[in-house]
Parts: sequence; C-alpha cells; structure tokens
Amino acid sequence: MPHSKPTSKKYQKGETIQIITRDQIRSIKIPRDPSDSINLPSAEFKRIISASQVTTKEETEALKEAYRRKKEAEFKAAEERKRQLYEIDLSRTENPALADLERDAQKWSEYLMKRVNAEMEQEEEIKNLNKLILNAQCQSIRDQQIQEKKKIQAKLSKEERRLDAMMEVDRLKALETEGQIEELQKKQRVKGMQQLHHQIQVRLEEKQLQDVTKELERQHMQETQEKMNLEDLEALEKKKLQQQRLHMEVMRINAENIQAKEQRREEERLADLRIMEYNQRKLEQEAEYEAEQKRVKREKESVISRLRTRQEKVKDYMAEQNERHARRIQEISDRQWRREQKELALKKAQEEAMLRAARMEQVHCKERFLSMEAGRERADFNRVLKVQEQALVRQKEMEEKQREKALRHADTIRQQIREHELSAIAKRREIFQQAHELTNEDHERLVRLNEVKETKLKKLRTMGLSEKCCKEVERKARDCTQNPQCEEQQNLPMMHKKSSEADLSTTFLPPISNPAKDTVRNLQYSDSNTCLPPIRNALPQRSRNQ
Repeated sequence: MPHSKPTSKKYQKGETIQIITRDQIRSIKIPRDPSDSINLPSAEFKRIISASQVTTKEETEALKEAYRRKKEAEFKAAEERKRQLYEIDLSRTENPALADLERDAQKWSEYLMKRVNAEMEQEEEIKNLNKLILNAQCQSIRDQQIQEKKKIQAKLSKEERRLDAMMEVDRLKALETEGQIEELQKKQRVKGMQQLHHQIQVRLEEKQLQDVTKELERQHMQETQEKMNLEDLEALEKKKLQQQRLHMEVMRINAENIQAKEQRREEERLADLRIMEYNQRKLEQEAEYEAEQKRVKREKESVISRLRTRQEKVKDYMAEQNERHARRIQEISDRQWRREQKELALKKAQEEAMLRAARMEQVHCKERFLSMEAGRERADFNRVLKVQEQALVRQKEMEEKQREKALRHADTIRQQIREHELSAIAKRREIFQQAHELTNEDHERLVRLNEVKETKLKKLRTMGLSEKCCKEVERKARDCTQNPQCEEQQNLPMMHKKSSEADLSTTFLPPISNPAKDTVRNLQYSDSNTCLPPIRNALPQRSRNQ
C-alpha cells in the first residue's frame, strides 16, 4: 500500500512540545518519530484490532461457531473438488487416447479460442467492463480505507478528550493546592497577630504591675516617713537628757548637710535642667504636698511648743532636710520610671519597625517572584509563537509547491486524457469503416461478449465485493451495452462518489494489477506520495473540454 512520508518537523524521542490554545498552555511528550509509522493492510489491521478487544462468552461462542462452519464449508469444497478430479480421471480412463491428428486439431482449436478471447478482451465493451470492475474494486478498497481513517480519527479524538480531562484534573489539583497554601498562610498571619496581641497584653500587664509596685513603694515610703517623724517626736520627749549628745549629733549632721547641700546644689542644678518640664506638671502636686507639710508642721509646732527655740530650729531644719530627701527620692523614682517607659517605647518602636521591614521585604520578594514568573511565561509564549509562525511559513511554502506540482501533473493528465480520447476516436472510426464487413459477426460477438461479461461478473461476485457494488457494475454494463456513447461517462464512475468522505489527504490508491492497468495508470500520479483528492480536482476538466 503506497504511503507518503510526513513533511512535518522531526522530533527526537523524549522531546516535549508546547501547544498553545485559547485558554491554556500544555506540554505534550513526543514518544517517537512519527516518520517511523507503519502502514498495515486493512485485513491485518482488523485482525490486530479484533485480537486486542476483550470478547464476552457469547462472542467467543459465536466466533467458534463461525470457525466451525467455515471449516465445514472448506471440507465440503475439498470433497467436491476431489469428486470432480475423480470424475475427470474416470473419463480419461474410459476414453482412449486421441490420434495425432485429433490432438493437433484440438491444439489448433485451443489456439484459436485463445486468440478469440484475446480479441474479445480488446473490445470496447469488455474494456469498459474491465474499467468498471477495476473502479468497483478501487472504490471498495477506498471505502475500507475511509472507514479505517474514521476509526483512527475517532480514536485520536477519544485520546484528545482523555488528555483534556487529565489536564483539567491537574488544573483543579493545582487550584486546590494553591487554595491550601493560601489558607495556611492566612492561618500563619492570624497566629502571628495573636502572638503579637498576646505580647502586647503581657507588656500592658507588666506595666500595670510596675505601676502598682511603684505606688505601693511610694505609700510605704510615706508611711515610713510619718513613722519616723512620730518616732522623732517621741525620741525628743523621751530623751531630754540626751540634748547635749543630740546637739553634737546635730552639729555633725549640719556639717554633713552643708557638704551634702553643696553637692546637692550641683546635682540639682544639673537635674533642674532635665526635670523642668516635669516640675511644671508637678506644681499642683507639690503645692498640695507643701500645704500638707505645713499642716503637719503646725501640728508638730503645737506638740513641741514646750521645746526650746533651738530645738524648734533643729526640728525645722530636720523637717526641711527630710522633705528634700523625700522629694529627691521621689524624683529619682520618677526619673527611673520615665527611663523605663522610654526604653519600653523605644523597644516597642524597634520591634514594630522590624515587623514592618520584614513585611515589606516579603511583599518585595513576592513582587519580584511574580515579575520573574511573568517574564519567564512571556518568554516561553514568545518562543513557542515564533516556532509556530516559522512552522506556518514552512507549511505555506510546502502547500504552494504541492499546488504547483498538482497543477503541472493535472496538465499532464489532461494531455494523456486528450491523447486517449483521440486514440479512442481513431479506433471508433476504424470500427465504423469496417462495420459493413462485420455485420454477420455482430450476433456472435454479442453472444461472446455477453458470455464474457457474465463470466467476469460471476468472478466479480466471488471476489468478496458487496452486493450493492456488483449490482451497480451490472447496471452500468447494461447501460453501456444499450448506449455505446456512455463510455466516457463510465471511465470514472466511482471517483466522484462520496467526495466529502474521501477528502482525506492520507488515503492513497492501492497498486492495481490487471489487464487494463495501463489505462488506470494514466489516471494516477507518477509520484508515490501523490494522494487522490488532486486527481478528482483535475479530472472534471475532461467533460468541460469536451
């Protein structure tokens, strides 16, 4: 069976190509070079297909029954041939050997019969009948090829749908995976926010605890100071006898206080610059505190009115020192609290800045990744588009070359057809010139023609063609017998039938071996890769030229 070599690009085994459609891009792996394909006869292809299908028990029984019937028919045919051979042998034994003259006469009659048969084969009606038979055989083979092509196309379509379904499943799986990744990222973000909120709550609780601790310490210091004041009053009342020692202690304390005062003045000078703003907010508190101290002082003065003026001065001085000491302790505590608050705020700001920087870095990384992915996909798309454009250009060039080749070959075919027509016209003229000489032989020729036709038609039925095809050949043979001018209309009776189904670029004419092969060969391309549709496009020119 002739076949054409594919003109498409050769692919290496294991290579993948990308196919871009309207809504997706998919990669297909090339399992092997398509040029290595093998064309099988239809019988072998049907045998392989039937062997690859799993049959049921009923089908197996039916096949066995058909095989058994076939064997019985073959056995009966063999018995019939055996019987015929036996009868022939029996007839030979019954009839004596012929004489030499009879054998020569028999050989001469056989020779004449062969010449008559050869001349009958050259008759136009027999030629037309041979053409009809050849066309019927070609059409039968062509129908089988079309059916095989349809089956192959159906299988290819089924495989394409299966691949599309697989790609759809892969796409749904990818979407599901992407959704799971987004859900996981969302959970991680929520978890991070919860951790951050928890840290904020812990720090607020720590701050509140520190505030409560500081308040308790302040109250404790105040209570301690009041207790010390009461103890001092009791000590003054109980230790009148120790005034001298107290006086010496006071002098020593005064000296230390003077020295401490100088030092405190320097410290206060530096501290005042730092706590000026704080003092402005504490003026009201200090006023209340001083009023309270004055009230306490008045109470103390009423209590120690019995003391001497010197003791009152000492007490006033001690109260003033204690007040300053308490104020200094309070200021130190406030400065420490403000420093801690500032450190906490600075640390919180640094953490927030780090979180913002990390978030911005993640956003930038994602943007860069998306940009790189888009660039890569764009480059792949442009590369595939360029390859497809080059393939389209090459395909157009090949189609143009094939079209020019088909036109040239069509001209050659038309020339051959014209030559054939001229030859047929010349033959008909010779027949018309000799018609008056063949009047007596017409009856015998018609009888012989009918016998040959009947023989050929019976032989055609034994070839396995369909009943419809055989009846069509018989009808056209009768039409040609009744109307001799139908010869040119019957040259290609089957070529234009089912033109829509036969428009397949891979369906080729099978090689033909018969007495009229020279006539049919003129209708074929000399190139083994030339397919049938261009012949159909070229042959109708004959009727228009006529």
